[in-house]
Amino acid sequence: MSNSAEPARQPAPERSDWLTLYMIVNDPEIAKYVCEVEDVWPFVDLEYLGKAERQAHVDSWKSQHRMTDVSRIREAVPQANLLVRVNPLHETSKQEIDEVIARGANAIMLPMFHDVETLAKFYDLLDGRVEGIPLFETAGSIRVLPQAIDRLPVDCLHIGLNDLHLDLGLTWMFQCLADGYLEEAASALRAAGTRFGVGGIAQVGKGTLSAEYVLREHVRLGSTATILSRSFHGFSTTKEELLANVDFADEVTKLRAVFAESSGMSPLSLEENRRTVQQKTREIVRTMEQARKSA
Repeated sequence: MSNSAEPARQPAPERSDWLTLYMIVNDPEIAKYVCEVEDVWPFVDLEYLGKAERQAHVDSWKSQHRMTDVSRIREAVPQANLLVRVNPLHETSKQEIDEVIARGANAIMLPMFHDVETLAKFYDLLDGRVEGIPLFETAGSIRVLPQAIDRLPVDCLHIGLNDLHLDLGLTWMFQCLADGYLEEAASALRAAGTRFGVGGIAQVGKGTLSAEYVLREHVRLGSTATILSRSFHGFSTTKEELLANVDFADEVTKLRAVFAESSGMSPLSLEENRRTVQQKTREIVRTMEQARKSA
């Protein structure tokens, strides 16, 4: 086991027009390459408990990362912020979290919790050693979010749209945005000054719902972080594939340029974008539901 007790951390720029990006990766060469871009966090994903069953019918990311990948990525990018998603709290969570910290994580993400009490146990296990980034991705967690940020040391969090839309029985993950489900939570986060991110993102000009519309919703809600989707990097699993599939630095620059431009938009323009997102989402959902009926 590689032990990095205090890995260096690069603080995210304190700007409302700046977008922090998380990229799921367990290949050291990819990690070295993408971390040359400012404020891209390598993201090792150890979650497997219950995920395959929850998302069996969804074309979503299902990780095969291993604990040793934490050390491999830490050694490859010693100066980067290393984010690790662990399993939902279970009987051996303490050992899992202790090992992830020993292997050099800067931040740990907890998925699939439903109440403040579970989240409090997570922070107790962290004991202030690394940053906690809880993943609010269940109806219960969204419901108790205002209480959680009031009672617990939640400095940063992420809202996951994939499992959330499944838990809500929705057809498509971006309905969580379009239907106004996140409005109260985002309002509480803005009032508390808590940093947060939402979902994942495709390249500018791409995605079922174009990334530009999604980025403007990030700005309107107050989100300043997102996960780079598999499609963003062309589903690459090696550096060679990544280089062939995408100009990574250029695409990140495009994302951040749209985000920065959107940050300067008026509230009226952002509200117009919200209505456009609602309309486009309804059309996409209608098409998806018709396809399911025809299948």
